[in-house]
Amino acid sequence: MLLVLLLCAPFDLPEQQALLPGATMASVFFWSLFRPASMPAPIVFALGLLYDLLSFSPPGLAIVTLLIVHAVGVGARHGLARQGFVVVWLVFLLVAAGAILLDYALMCGFTFRLLPPQPALFELALSAGLYPLLSALFTWAHRGVADPSRA
Repeated sequence: MLLVLLLCAPFDLPEQQALLPGATMASVFFWSLFRPASMPAPIVFALGLLYDLLSFSPPGLAIVTLLIVHAVGVGARHGLARQGFVVVWLVFLLVAAGAILLDYALMCGFTFRLLPPQPALFELALSAGLYPLLSALFTWAHRGVADPSRA
């Protein structure tokens, strides 16, 4: 939630708002995969609601998308958590592509017209680039700061 709040804060960074979908999907996917107890569905719902409210997106769009990303992360947990980073990253890219395609289709449906696909492709490229950075940060937190066995 902190990441969503930071990316929605008025820092006047170029394309700051464009980082929000990829960062949110990467966060939900990572924690759903490696620590699902820290990312239960009600928290994902609240995160999607916060995202929708702060980004002025159509109500429920981020909620549905993030819950799907969460379901895939939790469902693939047993087979994917033991794989290397590259495999996890490629699966994330497939999940992100599906989520972004769903968002694009729903936005076209909400506006009753075919929207240009370039923003969706840009969002996918940002998601692909953000995941390794966020994954490194989250892995550090997963093994250190957020590790319940260290308490």
